[in-house]
Amino acid sequence: MTSITKLLMASVAVLIATSAQAANMPKKIGYVTNYATHEWYQNVIKGMKAHAKELGIDIEVQDANLDIAKQVSAAEDFIAKGVDVLILTPVNEEGVVPLLRRAKAAKIPVVLEGNPVKGMTTLVAICDYDTGYNAGVEAGKYAKDKLGGVAKVMNVGLPLLSATVLRSKGFMDGIHTQIASATLVHDLDGGGNPDRALEVSAAALAKNADINIIYGINDSSALGGLQAWKAAGKSQDGLLTVGTGGEGLAFINAIEKEPSYRIEAAMFPEKEGFTAIDAAVKLFNGEAVPEHIVSPTAPILGDSWKAYYDYDGTTRTIKWAAVNALKPPAKCMQTSADLKK
Repeated sequence: MTSITKLLMASVAVLIATSAQAANMPKKIGYVTNYATHEWYQNVIKGMKAHAKELGIDIEVQDANLDIAKQVSAAEDFIAKGVDVLILTPVNEEGVVPLLRRAKAAKIPVVLEGNPVKGMTTLVAICDYDTGYNAGVEAGKYAKDKLGGVAKVMNVGLPLLSATVLRSKGFMDGIHTQIASATLVHDLDGGGNPDRALEVSAAALAKNADINIIYGINDSSALGGLQAWKAAGKSQDGLLTVGTGGEGLAFINAIEKEPSYRIEAAMFPEKEGFTAIDAAVKLFNGEAVPEHIVSPTAPILGDSWKAYYDYDGTTRTIKWAAVNALKPPAKCMQTSADLKK
């Protein structure tokens, strides 16, 4: 066999393999997010679109804007159009359950992002407890090194959602591995938004400002707590602020500008979107997938965020090689089921 013949045969094999791969890709994916104006979901969508483009998949996004009726309408429209796979970030559990039945009847696989729903096939989401726990461990190490081994925590939480309760619980459990005497001074409902977080944090600090760690279940909560601290005229010397999410630019700006903002429990929304597309491809091909596909998280210390993102002052760009190298846990340390025990 001549070298030319071998080359031609190799080229044909590549073409066949490429065609086979293309044939196994869904042509159209519909994604209904719950709140597209939030930075987290904007970056989830960026991750989805970037990966879908790589794979030659057309993805269309609709925003429910926290309205379950809009989510149902948009999802039903996608089902009627005959998309190959449907991805949903549920506005609420009850409203999405019927959509799963309708999609199943239409033989359209569904990937859930962020929140579980009864009857789901698979969910792409982080391990919330683990995320808080790992940040708590790092906060405990920081407190031993920089705060004299004292840890008095103000948790700016969100008790409405099991996911955020798990983050707060994980944070305190993690910090206790380093400082057994760590105390939870304030356990607040910050509503997950900066205005409410500022309001309840200011009221709490007015009653008792003897804290040295602010933990927020998302970036808005951490920044609201820190803003309340600053508004009270207090120095950030001897204070540690810990955020959660890495949702957008806010945490980068905080780490760069605020002396106390030293730890971020990063959740990499772009990666979650990337993983959701991979899950959609697997379901389209009839592959078995776990009920919970874990998206990775990592505690970021100081300017180590630069290992995962580039930032030009206006836009952040994820460093895919670094984030894709992160290994998510095979199983979450605790889940919402553990809260009921």
